[in-house]
Amino acid sequence: MAQVKICGLTRPEHVSAAVGAGAAFVGFVFFPKSPRHLDIATAAALAAEVPPGIARVGLLVEPDDTLLDAVLAQVPLDLLQLHGAETPARVTEIRARTGLPVMKAVGVADATDLDALWDYGLVADMLLVDAKPPKDAALPGGNGLSFDWRLLVGRKWLVPWMLAGGLTPDNVAEAVRLTGARIVDVSSGVESAPGQKDTTLIGAFVAAARGGV
Repeated sequence: MAQVKICGLTRPEHVSAAVGAGAAFVGFVFFPKSPRHLDIATAAALAAEVPPGIARVGLLVEPDDTLLDAVLAQVPLDLLQLHGAETPARVTEIRARTGLPVMKAVGVADATDLDALWDYGLVADMLLVDAKPPKDAALPGGNGLSFDWRLLVGRKWLVPWMLAGGLTPDNVAEAVRLTGARIVDVSSGVESAPGQKDTTLIGAFVAAARGGV
C-alpha cells in the first residue's frame, strides 16, 4: 500500500475528489508554462479547502525569492516541491528562507542520474524520483513519461521519496511492487486532457496505489 499525491489540481471538485479518495498529498502548480498553472488567489482558495492531515504541496520551478514570498504570503502550504535545476545550495537557501520542508525533484533516465538523488538527499527533506524530460520539453514534469523502474530496486536514500513519471491507474500497482515506493505522485495520469483532471481516474488511481484493485 502506497500513499498518493495528486498534483496539478486546479478545480474545487478535483480537490474534493482527491481528498475523498484518500490522497495524502495534494499539489498546486506555480509555473506559467504548465497547463496546470494557478494564480496565487486561486491556489489560496483551493488550499484553504483542504482538510487538516492532508499535505498541501506547492510546485515551483527555479523560483526567485519574490515569487516564494508572494506565494507563501497567501497560500497555506505544508511542503515546497522544487522541480527545476535548483542546486543543493539553493535548496538549502529556500528551506532556510521559508521555514518549510522542501522536496526536490530529480529526473531519471538511466543509472547515471541516480547519484544526484544522494546529493539532494543531503539537503532536502524529501525526494521526488521522476522521469527525466526530453531535452526539448517545455515542462520539467507532468509529461506522462516513465522510466525503467528496475533502476530503483534495492536503492535507499537518506530521506523519504516519492515515485513519479508516467504513472496511471493501470500501472501504479506494478510500479509500487517493483520499486517498493511508499508514496506515488500523479498528474497527467489522472487527466482526460492536459490540465483537466478526471474524478473517476483520481479514484481509480488512489485505489490501485493503496492495493484496492
